[in-house]
Amino acid sequence: KVFRAFCARGDGGGETDNKALIAEIVALRAERARLLGYPSFAHFRLDDCMAKTPQAVRDLLGRVWELARGHALADRAELQKLIQAEGGNFRLAPWDWRYYAEKLRKARHDIDESQIKPYLQLERVIEAAFHTATRLFGLSFRRRDDVPVWHPDVRVWEVKGPDGRHAGLFFGDYFARPSKHGGAWMTTLRDQEKLAPNPAEWAPVSRPDCAPAQEAGARPDAKPVSAFADSAPRDVRPLVVNIMNFNKAADGEPSLLSYDDARTLFHEFGHALHALLSDVTYPTVSGTSVLTDWVELPSQLYEHWFEQPEVLRRFALHYKTGEPMPEDLLRRVLAARTFNQGFSTVEYVASALVDLEFHSLPQVDRLDVAGFEAATLAQIGMPEEIAMRHRSPHFEHVFASGGYASAYYSYMWSEVLDADAFRAFEETGDVFDPATARKLRDHVYAAGGSRDPETLYIAFRGRLPTPDALLERRGLAEFMPAGEV
Repeated sequence: KVFRAFCARGDGGGETDNKALIAEIVALRAERARLLGYPSFAHFRLDDCMAKTPQAVRDLLGRVWELARGHALADRAELQKLIQAEGGNFRLAPWDWRYYAEKLRKARHDIDESQIKPYLQLERVIEAAFHTATRLFGLSFRRRDDVPVWHPDVRVWEVKGPDGRHAGLFFGDYFARPSKHGGAWMTTLRDQEKLAPNPAEWAPVSRPDCAPAQEAGARPDAKPVSAFADSAPRDVRPLVVNIMNFNKAADGEPSLLSYDDARTLFHEFGHALHALLSDVTYPTVSGTSVLTDWVELPSQLYEHWFEQPEVLRRFALHYKTGEPMPEDLLRRVLAARTFNQGFSTVEYVASALVDLEFHSLPQVDRLDVAGFEAATLAQIGMPEEIAMRHRSPHFEHVFASGGYASAYYSYMWSEVLDADAFRAFEETGDVFDPATARKLRDHVYAAGGSRDPETLYIAFRGRLPTPDALLERRGLAEFMPAGEV
């Protein structure tokens, strides 16, 4: 009952039902695209993205979908066996999946969250994120307690580059509180740019020829109108914020993170580095001001370093004993990374495909939102035991704003990029290889939106990405037909 209510948010009739609004939004977007000369809103939206066309997105999602669906169906059979082994006489339902999947995880890998959490202290995970940035990019971090903050829990670090020069300020707002929006994200209080004049070079220049007559009430000693002399622009360094909603421990106790929370911290810090390392002229293309299907590359790529054994051995220390995570537990943690990936990939790709198909309609008249969603899911063969990650009536990414309209696929597109990019490090035999890290900094983290992403990626990798590394990372490669590369 609770699961059904959760999935039916925005779809219950009455004032809170969003389907009519969604139909109107889709119709207006289609009309906008048509007025601009595009066949559909998806064509308009993707025109200046890496993907370029809806068909390119379908090709990627379609390939991943078939493999993920095969994986999910195999897992479904195992979960059904588990139900029967426990004496259950019922068919697996969507609300059962996560419960029995956790039991299957325990059976396959002999691991659960309670075993991992004592080794993931928030302070240590922050140190690990900073250490990784030091190893890759030569950055250093120093606490600054003299910078004003909006809440006592917020911490500030000054970030310096390998040359010792100021690179920016990093604000970490890690704990949940009633006044905060839920979730995790990165933002900036100020972006990097090189257009602002240098205050140290400002000099007043008298302009008596354009000085107005003295206004009534003006002071008799008022100075004439002046202008600033020409000055060289300065490199304005960014003020970067990571927002999390971790549970704060009682006084004197360390805050412990789940494995997913720790990986999320690395993800958001990857976004922060995109802003901190930015080295462009114009603020409109600074840091994360890039194309939608490129913006997640720096963040998703950074997650890979959290899962490296040498990082976990150094920073995953038990909060009571200080002992590192046992090697057997570490091995099982890493082996479990691909567990349930069929399910998670299916629920995501289903949402991405529904988003794309809504916005591929050339024109819209009296759109039946629920019917269109159901028809799209039936066409792709959605397993009935898995629900979409975001059903249309509450799909905020797509309908609360236009940010991810026709572009929810971009997480998967970026994952193709990040898996392929990390393989560049693996191919050297050193996941902190200095030469590869230097190219990554120059052509990904520092470049912002100053150049076309394809050009940047080729400059870093020497070629365009392939999905092979992604399929292997998600454990989907084994479901590929024999002989397929």
